Amino acid sequence: MYRLAIIGYGGMGAWHHSNIRSHVKEIEVTGAYDIRPETEQTVRAAHIRFYESLEQLLSDPQVDIVTIAVPNNFHKELSVAALRAGKHVICEKPVTMNAQELEEIMAAAQETGKLFSVHQNRRWDKDYRIVKKIVSDGVIGTPYSIETRVQGSRRSLHGWRGYRINGGGMVYDWGVHLIDQLLDLIDSPVVSVDAHLFSVFSEEVDDNFKAFLRFENGISALVEIATNCFISQPRWHVSCTDGTAVIDNWDCEGKMVRLTSDEIMTWDNDIVYTSAGPTRTMAPRPKHTVTELALPEVKADWSEYYKNIAAVLDGREKLIVRPEQCLRVMKVIDTIFESQKTGRGIACRI
Repeated sequence: MYRLAIIGYGGMGAWHHSNIRSHVKEIEVTGAYDIRPETEQTVRAAHIRFYESLEQLLSDPQVDIVTIAVPNNFHKELSVAALRAGKHVICEKPVTMNAQELEEIMAAAQETGKLFSVHQNRRWDKDYRIVKKIVSDGVIGTPYSIETRVQGSRRSLHGWRGYRINGGGMVYDWGVHLIDQLLDLIDSPVVSVDAHLFSVFSEEVDDNFKAFLRFENGISALVEIATNCFISQPRWHVSCTDGTAVIDNWDCEGKMVRLTSDEIMTWDNDIVYTSAGPTRTMAPRPKHTVTELALPEVKADWSEYYKNIAAVLDGREKLIVRPEQCLRVMKVIDTIFESQKTGRGIACRI
């Protein structure tokens, strides 16, 4: 049994406690620390120890693992401090404000020999696991264009997420998840990034953005986060050589349409008249050449992240969310901000 303490017992910190308590028998949450005095009562009501100071938590020999769930600009400082105090560290995402900060954490982990990982829990989202299975199984061929979106219309950035100093904005908040999923999905370097960031209602940070990523293997990906969208597009649209997959929403409603014959499409000389007007190229495909398939069934469980952490510490498994993977994500994010600043696409190799 590994004992874990949480730094930052807000919404996410409390969620980590609840998730581990309910689903991860290998780890026990024993305490928490938060700089806000009002959280003491909340922590004690959860029947765990409330640490009076950061130093008290880090010096507790009973603590094996520290989970950091505070605003983004404090991640590096706290991660390094916890590692050097002899703790294994789990950090919320985005792990840092930039790639250089993460490299400093990785150096501290190497120096201390302690485990360091980032809570990229959305690798276990059901919608993403479906896309990953579609691609790995090749049921509709090889992907060449992937669109991934999270869209809403509340026009709000909760709490510190609206402030630049804290690392607020949608690139850091949701973009980091979608970028991590794409880099996990596509086994190829990113060779160009073109980003379009918008501040529709926020004075300091991006509240909507689009980023276009090109991979060395030829796959093109669009990442979009919107908080001002009143007609949402599909969560995923995946174009492959032999078909198309769509996941409409978080309930994973959607379908695949796949070619069912190798019949080469040829058209008569006569123009086909459609609602779009006279056309040959966009005329309807004969129904017998395609079939509609249900999306595959997958297992999706966020608690698998912490179960993997315990298994790694036991020596039974390899770490799934590795720091070097997260460093790639942060380098893409750095390039997104560079693209926005320069107003052009950026060639890279990440």
